[in-house]
Amino acid sequence: MIILGIDPGTRVTGYGIILYHPHNSKALDFGCIRPPAKESSSKRYLIIFEAIEELIEKHNPDALAVETQFMHKNAMSAMKLGMARAMAILAAERRGIPIFEYAPKKAKKAVVGQGSATKEQVQKMIQALLGLPVMPTPEDAADALALALCHAHEVKWKKCLNI
Repeated sequence: MIILGIDPGTRVTGYGIILYHPHNSKALDFGCIRPPAKESSSKRYLIIFEAIEELIEKHNPDALAVETQFMHKNAMSAMKLGMARAMAILAAERRGIPIFEYAPKKAKKAVVGQGSATKEQVQKMIQALLGLPVMPTPEDAADALALALCHAHEVKWKKCLNI
């Protein structure tokens, strides 16, 4: 199973693609989408959408794991984040890819064992779990890989419990 993880953001959207196997998952690709700051909001969202469509076309994922939106103190920030998140959901929906949403704390807990893990702890565990030669950078890419692994854990547990 190929899982695409997305950590949405208007300035930086992290992505991570894993090939899930119950005993040995591996990273296929990871990185960030960085729309130019000088572009209009609508153009930045289009860039995010098109980049995710390209990732989907290249890797043909079986599932999308995207970070749920948490409430920001700033309503405008929450709306912008929600729009970036919507680009990932729309790109997956257009291709009929099942979408799964996970809270940041759940993804951290899935890979580190605690929901309050630091960004560096997540990076180190992703490196260890996926056998990467170096820690995945930037942090947004590591977070996206954590989301993909979080979904892999969910799949594994559901199979174990026959759900």
